[in-house]
Amino acid sequence: MKKYAVFIVLLMITLFGLSGISYAASKKVLIFTKTAGFRHDNIEKGVEVLKKLYAEIGIQSVHSEDANLFLSDSLATFDAVLFFSTTGTIFNEEQKVAFQKYIRSGKGFMGIHAATDTEHDWPWYNQLVGAYFLSHPKVQEAKLQVLNRKHPATEHLNMIWLHKDEWYDFKDVQSGLNVLMNLDEKSYEGGKMGEVHPIAWFQEFEGARMFYTGLGHTKESFDSIAFQKHVVGGIRYVLGL
Repeated sequence: MKKYAVFIVLLMITLFGLSGISYAASKKVLIFTKTAGFRHDNIEKGVEVLKKLYAEIGIQSVHSEDANLFLSDSLATFDAVLFFSTTGTIFNEEQKVAFQKYIRSGKGFMGIHAATDTEHDWPWYNQLVGAYFLSHPKVQEAKLQVLNRKHPATEHLNMIWLHKDEWYDFKDVQSGLNVLMNLDEKSYEGGKMGEVHPIAWFQEFEGARMFYTGLGHTKESFDSIAFQKHVVGGIRYVLGL
């Protein structure tokens, strides 16, 4: 009887695990990296890592730099769009309308690093992504104050996270953002925002879940297990997993 009970428990765990994988596998993400300004030299490596990480949890991902994809019927097959270090003006007016329609249909949005250095003349995008890039000092280590350790993107972190990256200062920061991490400007040189310096946040915007992290400038950041868990947690939130 005891062996039978153990077998039932193991079977239930297996079935539950498969069910979770099956649910995640039904999700599909577009990783979008079009640049019309500065192009980060870690995009190729970052895409490779993101695709691998998401595949490991059963999420399908497709990489593209073609903005016309936003005019295609196939866009509706993606549950979320991830802007990874996009820069500059990447959409024409027709593509903007299509992207707005996509977000307002309840699909998800995630931004990594230079997603905030994108579409500076489009107020709606500023509201979606949460802030615009302003400036940055040299790459260096800094302390991140983890304000929310219950979110999937930060639940693995201690209250203080030491990480080396390129630290963005922001302008036009939107009100109502749910800030996950704050940069301690006393821990590095060149910060311009003061004590309140959000570096990762989430919100619900026009029916869509969004998550943004300012981390991810360097190639080495994508080798960091803590950072990898951060961007996996971000997409999990956006997809509701």
